[in-house]
Amino acid sequence: METIGLIGGMSFESSAVYYRLVNEMVRARKGGLASAELILHSVNFEEIVALQKAGDWDMAARRLADVALRLQVGGAGCVLICTNTMHLIADEVAKKISVPLIHIIDETAKSLHAAGRKRPLLLATRYTMEHGFYADRMKSLGLDIMVPDAADRTTVHDIIFNELCAGRVRNSSREKLIAIIDRAMERGADSIILGCTEICLILDPDRLPLPGFDTTTIHARAAVEFAFGAEKKTEEEAA
Repeated sequence: METIGLIGGMSFESSAVYYRLVNEMVRARKGGLASAELILHSVNFEEIVALQKAGDWDMAARRLADVALRLQVGGAGCVLICTNTMHLIADEVAKKISVPLIHIIDETAKSLHAAGRKRPLLLATRYTMEHGFYADRMKSLGLDIMVPDAADRTTVHDIIFNELCAGRVRNSSREKLIAIIDRAMERGADSIILGCTEICLILDPDRLPLPGFDTTTIHARAAVEFAFGAEKKTEEEAA
């Protein structure tokens, strides 16, 4: 099995979900007490948030690229940035390593295409919803992303940073998110992207007014598929 490298800590609430999901998926496939070959490097989120607020994406890229290289040197056969927002600098990180960086937007697009969805609503941090990197990449992959209006974007962003990243899950906030989804339905949304890796803490993608796509689960599954793909290749070579 290939070793999976995770850049976590952004926030550690969602990194814990990644760790659990990857290991549950491996155990489901291998049985018994099987678990993943995995390396997790958790950064100090406070430092990353300060770079985000300052708009210092170059420094953020250098910081995460250094972590990615450490994971590679430590034996990781692939790297995942365990957050949607920091995929704003994913290309820069990928250039610094020679192992694959499994891209959360690409994997989410594959899931949307497989389900026949073309007009998803993106629920995410303000950076992800407004900086254009997410929508532009999705557009290049044949998908037309919707985002909430300005007031609703602020609501979603605040729920993520002030509550979910701090481990607080409130029913009142869930109701606000569902109301945002309802308004998006009226505008023609055909699905929902849980485009922040913490949103799965408050919204169940299978219990939404529209089909939901949880990027955390999608990303974790892609990592496991990569790990087992490498294992299968080794078995075929040995045969």
